[in-house]
Amino acid sequence: MNSINRLYFIKAVNLIVMGLLLVTNSFSQSKPIIRMGAADTRSFDDGWLFGRYGLQADASRIEEPKNLESVKFNDNDWKKLSLPHDWAITGPFRIELEGATGKLPWKGIGWYRKHFTLPATDAGKQVFVDFDGAMANAKIWLNGKYVGTWPYGYNSFRMDLTPYIKAGQENILAVRLDTENWDSRWYPGAGIYRHVWLVKTKQVHVANWGTYITTPDVSKTSAKVKMDVTIDNQGKSVVNASIQTDVFELDRNNKQGAKVTSFNKSVVEIEPGKSTVIATRALIKNPKRWDLLSPNRYIAQTTVTVNGELMDTYDTPFGIRTIEFTARNGFLLNGRRVEIQGTCNHHDLGALGAAINTTALRRQLTILKTMGCNALRTSHNPPAPELLELADQMGFLVWDEAFDCWKNGKRKLDYNKLYEEWHERDLKAMVHHDRNHPSVFIWSIGNEVMDQRNVVMTKHLADIVRAEDPTRPVSNGYNDPDGGREVGAVEGLDIMGVNYFFSQQPKWDADPRYKNKPTIGSETSSCVSSRGEYFFGNEYQNWQISSYDNAYPGWGCSPDEQFRTNARYPHLLGEFVWTGFDYIGEPTPYNSDETNLQNFRNDPEKKKELEAKLDEVRKKNPPSRSSYFGIVDLAGFPKDRFYLYQSHWRPDYPMAHILPHWNWAERIGQVTPVNVYTSGDEAELFLNGKSLGRKTKTPGKDFRLIWDSVKYTTGELKVVCYKNGKQWATDVVKTTGEAANLTLSADRSVIKSGGDDLSYITVKVTDTDGLLVPRSHPLIKFSVEGPGEIVATDNGDATSFVPFQGHERPAFNGMALVIVKAKKGHKGKFYVKAQSAGLGSKDLVMESK
Repeated sequence: MNSINRLYFIKAVNLIVMGLLLVTNSFSQSKPIIRMGAADTRSFDDGWLFGRYGLQADASRIEEPKNLESVKFNDNDWKKLSLPHDWAITGPFRIELEGATGKLPWKGIGWYRKHFTLPATDAGKQVFVDFDGAMANAKIWLNGKYVGTWPYGYNSFRMDLTPYIKAGQENILAVRLDTENWDSRWYPGAGIYRHVWLVKTKQVHVANWGTYITTPDVSKTSAKVKMDVTIDNQGKSVVNASIQTDVFELDRNNKQGAKVTSFNKSVVEIEPGKSTVIATRALIKNPKRWDLLSPNRYIAQTTVTVNGELMDTYDTPFGIRTIEFTARNGFLLNGRRVEIQGTCNHHDLGALGAAINTTALRRQLTILKTMGCNALRTSHNPPAPELLELADQMGFLVWDEAFDCWKNGKRKLDYNKLYEEWHERDLKAMVHHDRNHPSVFIWSIGNEVMDQRNVVMTKHLADIVRAEDPTRPVSNGYNDPDGGREVGAVEGLDIMGVNYFFSQQPKWDADPRYKNKPTIGSETSSCVSSRGEYFFGNEYQNWQISSYDNAYPGWGCSPDEQFRTNARYPHLLGEFVWTGFDYIGEPTPYNSDETNLQNFRNDPEKKKELEAKLDEVRKKNPPSRSSYFGIVDLAGFPKDRFYLYQSHWRPDYPMAHILPHWNWAERIGQVTPVNVYTSGDEAELFLNGKSLGRKTKTPGKDFRLIWDSVKYTTGELKVVCYKNGKQWATDVVKTTGEAANLTLSADRSVIKSGGDDLSYITVKVTDTDGLLVPRSHPLIKFSVEGPGEIVATDNGDATSFVPFQGHERPAFNGMALVIVKAKKGHKGKFYVKAQSAGLGSKDLVMESK
């Protein structure tokens, strides 16, 4: 395929690798597939010891002893824990620390040690340890012997333990992490914050991430499937290896279904210490395609035998779908145009910090799906495997991103220190790890990098990705889109990613170099708000931001304005909003991070204006420790903006939402504007039964309906919405009574007893009629009776310095959250209690199974 065709008209269908957490075995109808890869893959999360040196949470320092990797080191007093582990999320928050990284003490040196014994029968096997991510500058030793390093904390990597392993004896694995020599523009977490796996194979086996499945020709009646399998021979003699792959259906619970096809058996001679790649093909009749509404998947099971002896079994989940990007007709998935309705998201999970948890991540994605989101951007780093696994299962598209900087950094100790030595290895690792996922539809080599005008560097990085996977387009997120296009750097990309600055779009649509290049809003809006806060005449007060959804930094715009931009340029592929969820760090506009100036690198006046604002923020040292960008707050409670996006992204879903709340005793007789978000096209507003008028949306222009002269009086606001002349949806808000009760509701009342399954319990402060009291902030105390425990609490307040692990927390605008789990290995009922002075107490019954 020539470069022009690849650039502008990419047509492909790919694979998926599905993997979750535990042991991967040969197929069983009753057992789900837990992780892609070798059959003998086991969770290595339990039984770790942890010690922290260097900078401490309280700002003191403990000097790092020598020889912590030694088998002779006495680690009896180290903390016992299970992974994933984020050593910084326990805090405490400290006002003098950077708001950009959440005012949390994440800088330090962490050591992890694990004592384990392999059976004597494992002698002669290849033994590996796989890290899904370790923040940062990981160095690994086994039995005192140095094994290797992987500095980039977001990438997954494998270490070969075979040379130093002792079968039948105790082994000691030691891991050193160093975040003192790492910088970040947001909260990165600290520690082995993703899962770890122990993998055992025989000497002849499928290589790490050694399968690559593509579907070069797909129709309703058949799909041609191409599979490349890399086989390693780590033995000392030549072997003739036989490779056979069978394909099965895979259901939404990762369980095997019917066998659908087999690849032809291959026999290949492999020299000792060498690898070889076997390319095979198969045909699937009447394929079930992977799509957003029907995320169908298959799984390829590859077996390797030598002289009739089974050497390895390797599982590769994948999906069949076609993707096509055009400059005029948008993005096509399986031949159907799909508007990208995406959100950008950082990797932390709110009160859980950076430590990955599948239940928490699934909750986030479910909330986004309810809003109408269909795509995710992994801002700005390779994601946890679980995100892609869930995206595959749930039907999300994924913009898979590698870096926030290249050779020239944004911070002193960010990726710029690794670029020269590591960029190729990190890019290849990301692509090899993720390229079997059908959800991944765009590769991104960077975000707002300082080198975005560098023509040679852009093409170099894009070509590395294409060499590993030519079936998907390569893009980059530009906050200097005009500069990148002017110098020609964008010619090295397949898709143009624009962050915010769309004013010159008609110029570039007419430019011969770019008129056929698909363009997407890789980052849009950056609207900011605080849930339940409404200010009149000033959008910024008390380190909070009004939820009228009209506040945004100088580079951003309101959601409505971005919708107008998308309507004005209907050939755009869509957008990724900044951001789906609030996240720890980057509390713009109460953020003194100088990298914000990069957004105005070509506008001296704007840059000067922002510099003055940043200087003022530094002097005041705001207490803000998490972002305001989220459509959903840090606790997972939707802000008003959620309903604005839902109204636009789900036009066939009957919905209406009124803002603000109607508790304004101090505003009797004062003008209190009312906004309505609805998927209807017309609405009539009533105050205490009296009509305040009927308003109609102008298509492509109006995305909310506004009654801007409503004078406040207590009572009831009601809106009746219409679509195509027929009643469509209604919403009501009322003036409430005083706070009188607490109500508790769990997203799941039955959870697993494994220790990592979670239930999120929402607490609301209500009046005697059960209505949320929106301006209430009582202190709520939480406790658990029985075989359960509190994991964390939150309330969505970006200025709260209460530790997430605390068992008491004030409600924020009438709401709070408590996250609970079952004690590991314990089953039965347990009781979660919330109590507050004057409001009594409420229990919620949970069950662990």
